[in-house]
Amino acid sequence: MFAVIKTGGKQYKVQVGDVIKVEKLDKNVGDKVEFEVLLTSNEGKVVVKPSDVKKVVCNAEVVAHGKGDKVVVYKYKPKKNVRRKQGHRQPFTQVKILEIK
Repeated sequence: MFAVIKTGGKQYKVQVGDVIKVEKLDKNVGDKVEFEVLLTSNEGKVVVKPSDVKKVVCNAEVVAHGKGDKVVVYKYKPKKNVRRKQGHRQPFTQVKILEIK
């Protein structure tokens, strides 16, 4: 059984036991989180109908928080001696999918 969940403006295909990185959530480590389910599949049957999908719940637990790899942003204007270097690390939350029911 798998489900497609939505969080942080992105969609993720998950199964029970998966550990995924999502956009940062304002939860503490060990807290339970419930995600919006867009699609689910069980024994080869795909359920997309909004009235049926609203009955499905995806529960997860916050495992850790962290920052992603550094992305270097370099801006350059030719012939003007303008150079600007900037780094960015996107924060994330790691969650473990506990159940899809």
